[in-house]
Amino acid sequence: MAQHSCTAAGGWPVAKNARWRRAGGGLQLLLFLLPPCSTPCLGQHKSKSLANSLPSKAQPGAEMPASGRGLCRAVAASPFPAWRRAHTEAGGGLKPEYDAVVIGAGHNGLVAKHGLRLHLRNPYSFTPMLEEGAGSKVPRSLLLGTDMAENQKQIAQFSRKDAQVFPRYEEFMHRLALAIDPLLDAAPVDMAAFQRGSVLQRIKSLSTLKPLLKAGRVLGAQLPEYYEVLTAPITKVLDQWFESEPLKATLATDAVIGAMTSPRTPGSGYVLLHHVMGGLEGMQGAWGYVQGGMGALSDAIASSATTHGASIFTEKTVVKVQVNSEGCVQGVVLEDGTEVRSKVVLSNTSPQITFLKLTPQGWLPEKFLEKISQLDSRSPVTKINVAVDRLPSFLAAPNAPRGHPLPHHQCSIHLNCEDTLLLHQAFEDAMDGLPSHRPMIELCIPSALDPTLAPSGCHVVSLFTQYTPYTLAGGKAWDEQERNAYADRVFDCIEVYAPGFKDSVVGRDILTPPDLERIFGLPGGNIFHCAMSLDQLYFARPVPLHSGYRCPLQGLYLCGSGAHPAGPPSAIETVGCGPGPSPDLWCKKPEGSQDLS
Repeated sequence: MAQHSCTAAGGWPVAKNARWRRAGGGLQLLLFLLPPCSTPCLGQHKSKSLANSLPSKAQPGAEMPASGRGLCRAVAASPFPAWRRAHTEAGGGLKPEYDAVVIGAGHNGLVAKHGLRLHLRNPYSFTPMLEEGAGSKVPRSLLLGTDMAENQKQIAQFSRKDAQVFPRYEEFMHRLALAIDPLLDAAPVDMAAFQRGSVLQRIKSLSTLKPLLKAGRVLGAQLPEYYEVLTAPITKVLDQWFESEPLKATLATDAVIGAMTSPRTPGSGYVLLHHVMGGLEGMQGAWGYVQGGMGALSDAIASSATTHGASIFTEKTVVKVQVNSEGCVQGVVLEDGTEVRSKVVLSNTSPQITFLKLTPQGWLPEKFLEKISQLDSRSPVTKINVAVDRLPSFLAAPNAPRGHPLPHHQCSIHLNCEDTLLLHQAFEDAMDGLPSHRPMIELCIPSALDPTLAPSGCHVVSLFTQYTPYTLAGGKAWDEQERNAYADRVFDCIEVYAPGFKDSVVGRDILTPPDLERIFGLPGGNIFHCAMSLDQLYFARPVPLHSGYRCPLQGLYLCGSGAHPAGPPSAIETVGCGPGPSPDLWCKKPEGSQDLS
């Protein structure tokens, strides 16, 4: 995973019953796995590819990195997953040589689907309003799901015109998603081969143009309109479709989530598109949770990999990629000095860690290293994991008499999202070095659908909040006082929408951008490894002329979020990397749905 050893964040115990859980053959493959995944699925970053993310569940006895407030007292023992138990009982079993080594075997490092149970979310979006002068009336809210007629009824509360237009907007975006999806599933256009390859390489690289040409055919005469969606500020795009601010702000959250950008920033339209693509269980655009949290995904993938002959080791810190005298990768070196030989090395860590910390600098081009060091990795996200003893009861949608989950409890709940101006103002605060005065909050309650995550009647709440700068105004670093002050501000905001929330809190775990960097090895705390701006996407990810997963060093490949196509957990990066090592290791491309072996 990351190039340094670390404990899992949060201290959430993992007992199966009535205990808190933190929701998180042939080829000889070695995977170094920091428990349980290198790129944490930090709660409400909206993945629709496999499942909406939760923090990875912690290992027994893990320490809390930020104010526990009693959360760690709930820690309980849990049996190791079968794959980890097998290696523990074998006393390590590390061999001196493997065909391939994967550093940081998280979702992208271990590609498979194996034994997962998914909980589909429908409805999927809930935005309660704070409305002055409502008197004794229940404030309005916007609830969106897969039922278009119901969506129109909800939108009509704010604008009948918008309710009529919404189906056309959805169809417009769906068509764009269908055109872009194949580009995400394929390696980018091989610009390096076109620019400086041999005649044969240039002819072969023509095949990489096929997905791009296919996308153009799908979009047809509407290509200019779709180009605007990809390059314009999302506010400009939404203003052309709608007039009601609650609807525009709700949709705009997908354009800025996890990004240090405003809805008024050019290119934010693409980020929205990236977060509405994909599907689940054969349903286009469906949302869901993995039962047991995102850690269950890592365990299932690991179990499948070991069944097919892979070896997985945790707490084996990789400190160096080994290079032979001919400039080819020949394995890795561990922190204890152990050398492990391999024909190829796939890195699921960030480009910055891979090239600036793990790889000997002398073997990489100076210009390449300069571009890697200049990657924009700013992140606005502070993640807060919360344990509560009852469900939040919103003024706009009060709880049922017995406190059972209602449809809106399974949604991404958007707070401080009444209009896009609020989102822009929150962004401007961070640009001034200040945590947002009214932060954008996405609140999710995965235990509303998955009761295995908490004791009966209790719940886990995942808060994905922004905007928070990496360094505070005046060069001040985040300390415990600043963390708690910001978390208190977030809780105060929630309290206004759902009175009684603060009294329900059992414990909390606060992860600011520096915490996310320190604990998970995420540069700048960025969950995508580097920003998803237009200048760092497709054939420019991570840098121009090096977007095909291959690195300047023969035998070294990127397979993490810092590679194309970036974004939420989907394992596309690793599937795309499949044909990459073929000159060094295998001759045919693995099918995307098969296990790594």
